[in-house]
Amino acid sequence: MEIFGILAAVGVLVCFLLLRFCWNEIRKLNGDKEKWPIVGMLPRLLINSSNVYDYTTQILINNGGTSKFKGPWFTNMNFVITSDPKNVHHILSDNFANYPKGPEYKKMFEPLGDGILNSDSESWREQRRMIQLFMKNSKYRVLVEKTILQKLVQGLFPILDHVSRKEISEIIDMQDVIQRFMYDNICISVLGFDPNCLTIEFPEVTHAKAFDIMEEAVFYRHIVPEFYWKFQKWLQIGEEKKLSGALQTYDQFLYKYISAKREQVLNENTAKMENTVEEKEAADFDLLTAYIRVEMKEHGNSKASNKFLRDTATNLLVAGRDTPGAGLVWFFWLVGKHPLVENKILEEISAANFLQEKDGKLRVFSAEEVNSLVYLHAAVCETLRLHPSVHTNHKAAIEEDMLPSGHRIRRKMRVLISFYSMGRMEAIWGKDCLEFKPERWISDKGGILHVPPYKFVAFNDGPRSCLGKDVSFIQMKMVASAILWNYHVQVVEDHPVSPSLAVVLQMKNGLKVRITKRC
Repeated sequence: MEIFGILAAVGVLVCFLLLRFCWNEIRKLNGDKEKWPIVGMLPRLLINSSNVYDYTTQILINNGGTSKFKGPWFTNMNFVITSDPKNVHHILSDNFANYPKGPEYKKMFEPLGDGILNSDSESWREQRRMIQLFMKNSKYRVLVEKTILQKLVQGLFPILDHVSRKEISEIIDMQDVIQRFMYDNICISVLGFDPNCLTIEFPEVTHAKAFDIMEEAVFYRHIVPEFYWKFQKWLQIGEEKKLSGALQTYDQFLYKYISAKREQVLNENTAKMENTVEEKEAADFDLLTAYIRVEMKEHGNSKASNKFLRDTATNLLVAGRDTPGAGLVWFFWLVGKHPLVENKILEEISAANFLQEKDGKLRVFSAEEVNSLVYLHAAVCETLRLHPSVHTNHKAAIEEDMLPSGHRIRRKMRVLISFYSMGRMEAIWGKDCLEFKPERWISDKGGILHVPPYKFVAFNDGPRSCLGKDVSFIQMKMVASAILWNYHVQVVEDHPVSPSLAVVLQMKNGLKVRITKRC
């Protein structure tokens, strides 16, 4: 058996070297050719990899919103990509049952395990039911607001105060600051634990770093043929070796808290005084603990394995950090480049009846207060239209299908929906679709216009629409209003801003800013 393994490894290596040779030769030839023998459309994609999102958008515009991609014949990289709202609604809603995530998606997103973001069918439905149950719980809403306010006052404000007090204002990476803020925040909500990533020292927290490496590895699996990353995994080299190390570090951290939560809930069940238990449950509410409690109440003893709890927590951490975190970074960049928008947000806050300064202290705003700020909400929506945190949705057809655009989808064919491109389509948003214009979201009566989720797709559409949509809006508006009201965020002149090649739409070079405290 060993000799067959060696031969297989040699075969994979030869194929990869052949592909590399072909690619080097193609680069010397006509770069305008869209499709090549053997390697298909991959060369053009690689040539435009530095601006792949805008390149994809232009391809979709040129092809009426839907296009077929053909990769090298031996890589199984063929797929259909679309930004047509009719196709999107068909895939995500009307014919939802025919378009699960699919097995290829689950392979690429292996670090997510069997969690809700990586599941289909009955497993997905049961997890969605449970998470929906928790998010409707008033204790969860209280926890979200309390955690944000606490992190603003105890974590974010001290850092912004510190850098703004320097004689020459210190340049900081706002993306790093926001990511640390959101990671602390979501760890408190999910695990009941504050890792304290957001401090003036900017410490390197091993499990947080491992979390980032896991996301990088997932994207790497998107851009290389499956046989190649599997080959690396088998030999434990390159990106797959880094992923293995990161998973070990992250899992060690997470399983420690899962065991502690199990013990906590078991101790509660043995308590004699019911009132004491109820008070403790109210004080110690977090999503992981709540999940174990519900399982024990429904089944007498938790049927969820530690592995499943690990997967559940990981998926909640990914969704809770990346969606609002990436959106906030793009928000501060766009607002920083549009001072009139910033002024309108400040005027709206100033004109609101709830504004009361307290002894000159830095002001924070409650969930109820920010939900009354229409223009701020419009600015957040406009940010997510142009820069959705999840830029692409992956599906795979179970059975053959015909899209409304007339494109035939074969059985097991992969279908990608470019959420990024949809925000840049004139057919959806008009000729000013590339402009940052919060006003497009405000009706003549002064309220927020309703846009169907198959057009504004930042939170998905259909049965898999984001359960955390409302919470994400609250978090983003609470953070945005607190920072803008108390500080001026100035983007460093000539700082290069472009999207990173990653699963989540973050900034390639971070967001370098100077902070000035408002009087």
